[in-house]
Amino acid sequence: MPLKIQLQTMSWFKRKDENIQTETKKEMPEGVWVKVPTTGETIHRRELEDNLWVDPLSGYHFRIGSKQYFSIIFDDNKFEELGQNIMPTDPLEFSDTKKYKDRLADSQKKSGLSDAARVGVGKMNGIDLVVGCMDFGFIGGSMGSVVGERLGIAIDHARENKIPLIIISQTGGARMMESVLSLMQMAKTSAKLAQLEEDGVPYISYMTHPTTGGVTASYAMLGDFNVAEPGALIAFAGPRVVRQTIGRDLPEGFQTAEYLLEHGFLDFIVPRNTMKSKLTKLLKLVLHKK
Repeated sequence: MPLKIQLQTMSWFKRKDENIQTETKKEMPEGVWVKVPTTGETIHRRELEDNLWVDPLSGYHFRIGSKQYFSIIFDDNKFEELGQNIMPTDPLEFSDTKKYKDRLADSQKKSGLSDAARVGVGKMNGIDLVVGCMDFGFIGGSMGSVVGERLGIAIDHARENKIPLIIISQTGGARMMESVLSLMQMAKTSAKLAQLEEDGVPYISYMTHPTTGGVTASYAMLGDFNVAEPGALIAFAGPRVVRQTIGRDLPEGFQTAEYLLEHGFLDFIVPRNTMKSKLTKLLKLVLHKK
């Protein structure tokens, strides 16, 4: 073989600083491999998808949204969506580095969502239920008027039809761009949950990473059962806010689901791949079903 052709066929050899190094060229589509933050290892995206976006080695739970949670919970991914026609507005004409109405439009375009919460009605292993799920991908899952109204619809539907309610939280808290209108949602959802409790309808709060701020101070901690995913950050003020306020770091693991379970703030930690079966078992116990 001529030397020129031979060198071309061995292009994976490269000379650098008078040392010969070998490089293996890998033509991979972007995003095929995903890095696990806790271990630094990489895993194939398909394997993650098949395992509900949970790393099978470390158990790290990647963040997912309402689309994935609905597909996990609802039988055959069949459900009726409620409140999807309620859309956010900008009554305060708020503006910081960007106008709120522009921020809403950008988030809607990027996420494909109309706001940070969706509500579905369907069956979980044959049990009729209502599921409200927040989406961190829409302005950090922040709770504004639409989130409060949609979750209010979920609570009302569960109450009127005497079927269980599950709310899945992932949020940075109240949406500052809506000011007091956002804070009012804490009182509204809490009052509606009190009515749900009076009527004896079960409510499970399922907290994922992160669940903070006004959501933690309201409906996320008001479940008949308060459940969380492994490793979820659950707090009123997150570590960064605490650090800026008191000038020191919190102890390692202080605001994790595991810490809260140990100190009595949670009832269970439920990994995502057992979520449907465990929540079904829990509801069957309280509904006295076999």
